[in-house]
Amino acid sequence: MMPSPLPVIRLKPKTSPRGILRGFPWVYDNELVTDRRTKALAPGSIAVLEDANRRALAVVAVNPASRIMARVLDRDPSAVVDRDWLRVRLTRALEMRARLYDAPYYRLIHAEGDGMPGVVIDRFGDTCVIQPNAAWAEAQLTDLADVLSEVTGCAHVLKNAGGRARGLEGLDDVGAVLIGAAPDAPVPVPMNGATYMADLTGGQKTGLFYDQRPNHAFAASLAQGARVLDVFSHVGGFGLAALAHGAASALAVDGSEPALMLAKGGAASMGAESRFETRKGDAFAVLTSLADEGVTFDMVICDPPAFAPSKKALEAGLRAYERVARLAVPLVAPGGYLGLCSCSHAVDLTAFRAACLRGIGRAGGQAQLIHTGQAGPDHPMHPMLAESGYLKALFFRL
Repeated sequence: MMPSPLPVIRLKPKTSPRGILRGFPWVYDNELVTDRRTKALAPGSIAVLEDANRRALAVVAVNPASRIMARVLDRDPSAVVDRDWLRVRLTRALEMRARLYDAPYYRLIHAEGDGMPGVVIDRFGDTCVIQPNAAWAEAQLTDLADVLSEVTGCAHVLKNAGGRARGLEGLDDVGAVLIGAAPDAPVPVPMNGATYMADLTGGQKTGLFYDQRPNHAFAASLAQGARVLDVFSHVGGFGLAALAHGAASALAVDGSEPALMLAKGGAASMGAESRFETRKGDAFAVLTSLADEGVTFDMVICDPPAFAPSKKALEAGLRAYERVARLAVPLVAPGGYLGLCSCSHAVDLTAFRAACLRGIGRAGGQAQLIHTGQAGPDHPMHPMLAESGYLKALFFRL
């Protein structure tokens, strides 16, 4: 076999290759021989990973500036990561989404879960938004955008450079229009019978969170005739789904006025504005105020941002989730429903459930756990990477 033209990086003698051979997609900087040559590789370089015995293991993307110094792109050490390689990955991902959804609104690429480490692509009709959260994707962004447009037929491709992950990779936070044009107004997105307004250039992340789709649907199944409180609502995720399935009313609470304006736009487009209200403010303060006002709801759902984005923040995050549950319980009418969500990578399901139950108990509540949800199938989990299964949703009847 001809030697690879790619540079080589090597595991330290005491680093076992078993994890890589079993499919783990990351190699940390302390597991690699970091000599002068390796440190000199440009961020985003493609290389061959070898074990200490010089056995080729995989083709990887290298970033000497990152704690995750190598990301496995292909388990075939002879693979060539080029436009054809990108086309195969994107086509495979598209085929599954086309089976799952009857309209082109979904997460098309979910990073390691779709074999494209650090890459997130969300599709909004004829526009795709790429988050290149790893240096290799940034280095190949022109090819990635071109092939994405070819495979999907999308006329517009945008780059979103927000988010913590890019900073960890040493990348900038400058967005761009890669192909076509940016939409000059929020894009209406149909989901679960509701319509959401996604700001693809100024909103959070890519403009909309598709991951909660199945959990929105479960909440909506309980919503007929219900008074609904949607806390940390962003653009109206749970509240609008509930209205689409017969809720009597929905109150959306968020700290972002632009997000609440988008939520109002979604309600108006559904003809549900008379049943929809918003309240801007700190969620903890609003939960406390609503309790002081003595109001209750048939369904309360809290979907906060990641309170524990890292292991260092785990204990503080669990206390925050417990507090959310404790403050939400008094707002749930007898026999009503409480939905509690976490998108924290560092909090596993067991710890999150325990924190929620502590909060419910400390508020004097008694609960039945009736449903446990996760992200939808357009957010596939990597079996060896717990972080890819970050979303947890618990529904209780009180």
